Amino acid sequence: MEQALAELGQMDELAQLSSPVHRLNAGAKLLSTIAFIAVVLSFDKYNLSGLIPFLLWPVLLYQISGIPVRTCFYRLRMVLPLVLAVGLFNPVFDRQVLFRVGGFAVSGGVISMATLMLKGVLCLMASFLLVATTPFDSLCASLRKMHVPKTMVTLLLLTYRYVGVMTGELAVMTDAYMLRAPGQKGIHISAWGSFLGQLLLRSMDRAQDLYSSMLLRGYHHHFHYAAEQPFGAKDALYLGLSVLLFAALRCVNAAELLGSAVIR
Repeated sequence: MEQALAELGQMDELAQLSSPVHRLNAGAKLLSTIAFIAVVLSFDKYNLSGLIPFLLWPVLLYQISGIPVRTCFYRLRMVLPLVLAVGLFNPVFDRQVLFRVGGFAVSGGVISMATLMLKGVLCLMASFLLVATTPFDSLCASLRKMHVPKTMVTLLLLTYRYVGVMTGELAVMTDAYMLRAPGQKGIHISAWGSFLGQLLLRSMDRAQDLYSSMLLRGYHHHFHYAAEQPFGAKDALYLGLSVLLFAALRCVNAAELLGSAVIR
């Protein structure tokens, strides 16, 4: 629990760094990320070579922002195995041989599996880059400017802000349980029901206290989000170049062109 709370704090610290990527308008980064994910997901399941050049965009932005790529994979270590497991059974169901490399036959299932895995990795890299370079309040302000319903944005902001509070409550309950059951590894299955019920009751009590505090501070069912940076010429240039790059890579298979040039 302590590690989870520490990592939440580190995410906020990453978003407060200063770099050309951090200083971009949150809306421009959000729209470019959505465009990137949409283009990546539009590729055919056998078009693995067309996806490879898309690795350049997130890797380049990670370098410019000063955030190591390994930080992304470490923070997403719990999600990556699930993403990589999506296409594991493709080779079983799709055994049609597409081509041969030496004496080895490569089936369509292997290619589609690798394509799905690469799509998942690219989407996670782009999403993490957005969150790691943009304060969450600024993201919520951008969503409101895009006319996303304020109720959804408020729920999203509160969930992000107070997930640490719930994690802290869970840590207190876990410590109390361990003090009553020394030497036991984890929480026994017989205590799961009462443990979750107690967590729900404590969360409801804490939520009521938080809501009362919000009302005392002038909350009237609408948040005044943090002031967002104005959308300037550099933001328009970044968004335009990103979309043009994605469109060009979608229409032209850069990996095949480069491979043909090398062979010649």
